[in-house]
Amino acid sequence: MNEESMKFRLKYVVEDTDRHGNVRLYYRRHGRKVRLRGPAGSPEFLADYKKAAAGTLEAPKNEQGTGQVVPRSIRWLCVQYYKSAMFKELDPRTQKVRRAILERFCQHKSDGDKPFALLLPRHVRIRRDEMSDRPEAANGIVKALRQLYRFALRYDLHDDNPAEKVEYLKGNPDGFHSWTLDEIARFEEVHPVGTQARLALALAIYTGQRRSDLVLFGRQHVRNGWLVFTQHKGRNRNPVRMEIPIIPELQRIIDQTLTGDLAFLVTAFNRPFTSNGFGNRFRKWCDEAGLKECSVHGLRKAAAARLAELGCTEQEIMAITGHRTSKEVTRYTRAASQKTRAESALRRLSGEQS
Repeated sequence: MNEESMKFRLKYVVEDTDRHGNVRLYYRRHGRKVRLRGPAGSPEFLADYKKAAAGTLEAPKNEQGTGQVVPRSIRWLCVQYYKSAMFKELDPRTQKVRRAILERFCQHKSDGDKPFALLLPRHVRIRRDEMSDRPEAANGIVKALRQLYRFALRYDLHDDNPAEKVEYLKGNPDGFHSWTLDEIARFEEVHPVGTQARLALALAIYTGQRRSDLVLFGRQHVRNGWLVFTQHKGRNRNPVRMEIPIIPELQRIIDQTLTGDLAFLVTAFNRPFTSNGFGNRFRKWCDEAGLKECSVHGLRKAAAARLAELGCTEQEIMAITGHRTSKEVTRYTRAASQKTRAESALRRLSGEQS
């Protein structure tokens, strides 16, 4: 007996889709609904069906009333989005973050059960403003909803994108704290050459890459004194291939540090770090050096700023960091550019007065 025939021959069996897109089977009659083990037609399914029909199958307390998706609701739209190519082509980490944001939105005051076609800009704006003390998180919800409704537009499920009409909140214009030379020196004093911490610092400073790339770097990426790799971010949609020279100081630190086989940076168990695991470990290294405001991402910013102080153009900096546009590089190097221009201006003024 196949699954399709079971649907027609067995009464009171219904399917529901949970918030993760999983199909679940239930026996529903006289206002009572209990979960049936699948797949349809299996021995477990038939046993549960007989018990349900006899009224002897009880639903677990933690499953009663859960796992249901209201048709055409915001949660329903999310489920469709998760199953789409538009979502699946995203980087796995981006998928995880976006899904978590949308799930939190759906859980807030049961917003997920409301019809998605009735969501208005004012509703999104209210939710954004409730999180105004955390502007980055608030903007994250607006961004996720924009993508969700772009999917709805693309697949002809809706004719409007209410989140597109909602403005982002102004966050910290300077972003992550950029390390100073004194802070770098402090870190180096606490973590000498030969430690994983010092190697991590050197890789970040002398390559200007994100932590998702730092944890992947290994000897397999070295070609004639150059690091040759494809950046992890956007590798499936807009891959950025990079070639960065390994300067002598970085090579010296690599040579004097115990590294893994396929990754320079490894855990105490000689295994490569995950991106999040490395971020947490670097946080501890910073704390040990008394650098509470510093982070691994701040080193990427510091690397770009240092290149700007040395007089590098935005295009030259982008060749190291891998940015596709100058917008982010400009934000990274704003202070450094001002310092360089001021120094140049005063040098010319001194020349005129001499």
